[in-house]
Amino acid sequence: MMFDQSSALRSSAKSAGIGAEAAGRRATARMPRLRAKLLAASVLAVLSALAHAGTDAAPNADVNANANAAAGAPNATAGSSPASDSKDNPKQLDVISVSAKNSSRSAVSLSGSEIQKILPGTSPLQAIQTLPGVLYRTADPWGNNEQNASLFVHGFNGQQLGYTMDGVPLGDQQYGNYNGLTPQRAIISEDVSSVTLFSGAGDLATASTSNLGGSVATFSSDPAAQIGGRFAQTIGSYGTTRTYARFDTGRFGGDNSAYISVMHQDQRAWDFNGHQGGTQLDGKFVHHDDHGTFTFYADYSDKTEPNEDAIYHGTAAGQGQMPYTRAFMYPNFQEALSYLGANGAPPAADGNNYRNYYSDAQRTDYLTYAKYEWNISDQVTWTNQVYFHHDDGAGVVAGPIQVAGLPALFAVYFPNQNLKQVFGGSGYAIRTTEYDINRRGWLSSLNWNTDTNEFSAGVWWEHNRLSQDRRWYPLNVNDPGASTPYSRPSNPLITQYEDDARSDVIQPYVSDLWHVTPDITLQAGFKSSFQYADGWYPVEPLPNSTVGVTQYPNGSINSHKAFLPQLGATWDISAHDELFFNAQENMRQFATANNLSPWSMGSQQAFNIFKQTVRPETAWVYELGLRSQHDFDAGPFTGLDSQVSVYHVNFSNRLLQISPTPVISSIVGGATIIQNVGDVTTNGVDLAATLHMGEHFSVYDALSYNNSKYDDNYLNGTTVVPTSGKKVPGSPEWMNKFIISANYGRFSGQLIGDTVGKVYATYTNDLSMAGYFLMSAQLSYALPLDEVFHDAKLSLNVTNLADRKGNYQVVVGAASGTYNSYPIPPRQWFLTFSTKF
Repeated sequence: MMFDQSSALRSSAKSAGIGAEAAGRRATARMPRLRAKLLAASVLAVLSALAHAGTDAAPNADVNANANAAAGAPNATAGSSPASDSKDNPKQLDVISVSAKNSSRSAVSLSGSEIQKILPGTSPLQAIQTLPGVLYRTADPWGNNEQNASLFVHGFNGQQLGYTMDGVPLGDQQYGNYNGLTPQRAIISEDVSSVTLFSGAGDLATASTSNLGGSVATFSSDPAAQIGGRFAQTIGSYGTTRTYARFDTGRFGGDNSAYISVMHQDQRAWDFNGHQGGTQLDGKFVHHDDHGTFTFYADYSDKTEPNEDAIYHGTAAGQGQMPYTRAFMYPNFQEALSYLGANGAPPAADGNNYRNYYSDAQRTDYLTYAKYEWNISDQVTWTNQVYFHHDDGAGVVAGPIQVAGLPALFAVYFPNQNLKQVFGGSGYAIRTTEYDINRRGWLSSLNWNTDTNEFSAGVWWEHNRLSQDRRWYPLNVNDPGASTPYSRPSNPLITQYEDDARSDVIQPYVSDLWHVTPDITLQAGFKSSFQYADGWYPVEPLPNSTVGVTQYPNGSINSHKAFLPQLGATWDISAHDELFFNAQENMRQFATANNLSPWSMGSQQAFNIFKQTVRPETAWVYELGLRSQHDFDAGPFTGLDSQVSVYHVNFSNRLLQISPTPVISSIVGGATIIQNVGDVTTNGVDLAATLHMGEHFSVYDALSYNNSKYDDNYLNGTTVVPTSGKKVPGSPEWMNKFIISANYGRFSGQLIGDTVGKVYATYTNDLSMAGYFLMSAQLSYALPLDEVFHDAKLSLNVTNLADRKGNYQVVVGAASGTYNSYPIPPRQWFLTFSTKF
């Protein structure tokens, strides 16, 4: 992170790749060296295609309700829980995912119980890593840490996907988020009923302005029908403790039910002495009557995550020593003081891999919604949902004052002064990026079902008011205890800037599902996307303090596209096989803060030129696939669930943030130029299958190939950057995942394998990161304590089973010569006791 990746490393990396991370041309016959291993591990997938393994239920209409709801299917309740009765198919062991039948797009789901098998408390985004075509990486085993989170699906990066929780928009998941929050902050993991990945294109009804390449829909569980509760306690490596408790009221006062849950987690980071975790509460109330269903949900999340710093790689000067990790030094203040020279400079030998005293992310969120589904008649349902979200957060870094451009910055504010004394005599300064988000919105949909048609129309509106402030604080050598990763500093010496913005988004849609015959269904519709945004700076940087900035711009940008069509079809070839097709266009609205925001450019003139010449990113996504489910008796083999999908993407108007400095570890940052730099083309295929061997054993395997390439070169000033024909960095060409599941008596277990192929680390492909193979395992035992506890279970989870080392995640942010990476976390174990009462 070099000082704070929220605006420098992360900003460069995500924005420069943000448009870039989508696409490529047709796959060539050439395969990487990992091909043999991948194909050997993927025999099951190649034989039958993509897994839709049945989580806690056989793939039936109830199981698919959530996936279809997320797809905007009429009469589907987005917040409802899927059926999860494993007795539906006693001949087969519960497995990993289920593909949404009758959907014209690829839609693969994980149930809440399968999510908890991966690791109790894991985030929805970490859980979908087991699905085909998905690469999700972050620093902690649960996938909670956001500062270095990286997600790719079919060549699109995480900021080009859409995210919802019970239909409520969660924004585009940038680290310095300006329009939402992560799924793990929106709901406690154990209260998730399912998560569905639409890996091709998000549905017309998806409340998102960023879903170019698909969407991730998370759903909360409904309150239980019977009074009771749940409890889970996890302990493990690096002092882990995670406590979860839930109370369900059961039905009361007619047809009412509710639950309330609480979670607290703490774990020391594996490579430095920082404690990550926090406290979260959520609750849900549901009322049913003859006229419809009312739902109220509320979530409170307070978390602090000391962050891991990335390793800088560079072919030019500045790389310095190459440590395996860049551990911060807190709470050893004496070590931090002795690390710096007399004027506050780190050792020259460390180069850009110098160490910070500490860095962290602090986030407090309040999220709530109320929804009413009104059954106007047997055929017509009108659903209205209102929501509110408030976030108060900060990204904090305590780092040396004599690195990169900091002396020049500070000298403008404190000319001819001793900077070390100005900042408290320690040689360190504390930098914050302080966030404030206030969102409110409304979703409305009308569904009308006839014998042959399912008509749906709706609208999403959101108003967002946000601010982001950059401030600098002293770190007093005589009072080091006042500065910790777990507290917000006060009384800044410098407010470098204050960025305020407001936006209104309106997205109406219309869709019709026509059952042409009992076996053939056509779906057609379109949506419109309108954004009205204003930005201004109550506080501007002082002249000459920030590279390339004369004045941050003020003004408004209204962007819209009135017609974004979608066409799809399904054909039930047999009772067990379904062919599906989907074609859809989507647009990504301009960001109103952070990365790729027009308001981040360094002059009013640059902003005005952007407003006149730059267009939003758009993408046409085409999918063709076959999903199958077959039960049979063939010796030990009793069933095969599979899906294969082929996709093609034309991604246009790629936006690129061209930094004034080529080093992605810049602390101060500076003005950027944002421009359209051409198109990207993608071709790919996902194949996966689950082979059932009775009720005791199953094997799931998923193989994915993605070929994403830039179509054009671009200009950096007057220099041509040769990216045409180069592969999109950060997104692997080949991936393979497998899960071997077993269940016998009171014992059950899983072995999970994850193979990631080589990834390029720059836009010109001059640097790359080698592929790797990781395994994790889970073993559980149902305790014979039925007279005392209900469903008591003891589970052991082990991550990185072979304790492998190496580069785990690449951070892309430059055309050539440099990139950043994070290391593979070591083997860790976690023991969980869970029960119901």
